[in-house]
Amino acid sequence: MKPVTIVSIHRMRTAGLMILALMWTVVLAVPAAAQDYDLVILNGRVMDPETMYDSVANVGVKDGRIAVITKDTVTGEETIDATGHVVAPGFIDGHFHYTGIFGAKVALRDGRTTLMDLEMGTLGTKVDEWYTAREGKWPVNFGAASAHEFARSLVLDGYECIDTSDATNSRKAGTGWSSKKLDLEEANKVLSVVDEGLAAGALGCGSTLGYMRDGVSAREFFELQRLAGLYGRQTGAHFRYTPGSEVTEANGIQELLANASALGAPALACHFNNPGYNLVQELLVRMRARGMNVWGEIYPYAAGSTALNAVFLEPEMWVETLGYKYEETIQDVATGEFYTQESREEMLKKEPTRVVLVYKMPKSAIVDWLRLPGVALCSDAMPLVPDEVTWESPYDAAPNSHPRFSGTWARAFRMGRENDIPLMQTVAMSSYNLARPLGEMGLKAMQERGRMQPGMVADITIFDPETITDNSTYEKGIVPSTGIPYVIVNGTIMVKDSEVVQDATFSGQPIRFERVESRFEPLTIEGWQKTYYASPVDFGGGVPGSQPRNMGAPDALPDTHGHFDRPADN
Repeated sequence: MKPVTIVSIHRMRTAGLMILALMWTVVLAVPAAAQDYDLVILNGRVMDPETMYDSVANVGVKDGRIAVITKDTVTGEETIDATGHVVAPGFIDGHFHYTGIFGAKVALRDGRTTLMDLEMGTLGTKVDEWYTAREGKWPVNFGAASAHEFARSLVLDGYECIDTSDATNSRKAGTGWSSKKLDLEEANKVLSVVDEGLAAGALGCGSTLGYMRDGVSAREFFELQRLAGLYGRQTGAHFRYTPGSEVTEANGIQELLANASALGAPALACHFNNPGYNLVQELLVRMRARGMNVWGEIYPYAAGSTALNAVFLEPEMWVETLGYKYEETIQDVATGEFYTQESREEMLKKEPTRVVLVYKMPKSAIVDWLRLPGVALCSDAMPLVPDEVTWESPYDAAPNSHPRFSGTWARAFRMGRENDIPLMQTVAMSSYNLARPLGEMGLKAMQERGRMQPGMVADITIFDPETITDNSTYEKGIVPSTGIPYVIVNGTIMVKDSEVVQDATFSGQPIRFERVESRFEPLTIEGWQKTYYASPVDFGGGVPGSQPRNMGAPDALPDTHGHFDRPADN
């Protein structure tokens, strides 16, 4: 039997449904000679979620890529016996906020080969600097979106925050980032900063809209998605009303998806494992069936994590509107103690951005989330680790954190095993369900990852489906996962015999687009009116950024309409 290779990949659309058809064929080739491959993986259960290939086979890796998947005997310079193990695409995390190298070490033990921040990202003016700082120095692949929040912080508060490692300081530098509504000049400045990141190759726009709900108008968020859409890239968002009720959660994503539909732009529903998730999933599935590139992500935990001063934890929202009790739902990560309204107010005076766990969903819902097709896993790992904790540090050197930081993927596989969820479903959630939509945006690095196929990048995770297990808990949140003996990044073994290879060559690659010319055109009131007005007066349909301020006959109305908030002319 000769080696299997991909002959062609055809993408067809029929009645709005995108069908991926891959044809595998046998190629006449000279049988592999001894030592032809840098690495061979023998006798493993090779699983590819794109083609649904699922068979015991041998894998040959050459020059950082999967060269062959075959039943034939293959040999190489290094051999892994994967008998009884799954050989899967390397796990991909699109929601990883912690940018220190210790975080990569923790993630490797959970099988992750790519870490990206698509919800927040990095400051648009710093995208090149952010990527350059990691090239050749990072053990896993890395990428980031252009950050909406940090653009607002720069323009409105004068604080230059490169990424989430400095977010606690940027959020304390002023209140403009979260609460100020933009005028037209400010709006163009914020969008220009975001645009600079997109032109530099950022992976889309990342927006923490739910933390800025008082300041970001519907118009501003629409323009942000429009900007990303000009590049054919996604906007990933923490929804306006997250966390909320099953109604407001759905309303929040409907804002994101309505904009995406109107603009023909990709969109990512960040961590929608909240009330209303059933409707959110149906919206996503129905929109994809109509050819739209929209998708969502979940983490398999009943509790989330955030800063104590998050706007949605204010008593007016958390207690009075949503009906939660602090004593049952808000837990200090460091001490394990639950807050009362009084103790929260006292801590806000001392440490407003202190990290807490937020219990908001029943544990029974987790299994539902893991059964959702087309959904990606994410960790939402937070930057809680001090700089002195490095690659060489032991795992217990770091302070406590949410267990999703270190255990999300192993937990998904364990819970899948315990609840009879098809293994291929979890494999797809682990990699392909994020690689596919990013690849459809034209991102080459994701078109060749998340798949076990000849020609693809050799990001590979090998795990025991019977023993893979998360070990982190809310009380002890940074304990490495087990049952994952090998993790390979761009053909380099980074985890061997269930231990991170401390002296391995760091082979992580940047996940980014090529630099292009800016596509942003500053917003003007006149331009909008010329495009969308059929008459000179708007009667309440929503002039950009505001509604009419006065009532009366049309000819008596002053010019009160601004693209963003702007004082009426006198």
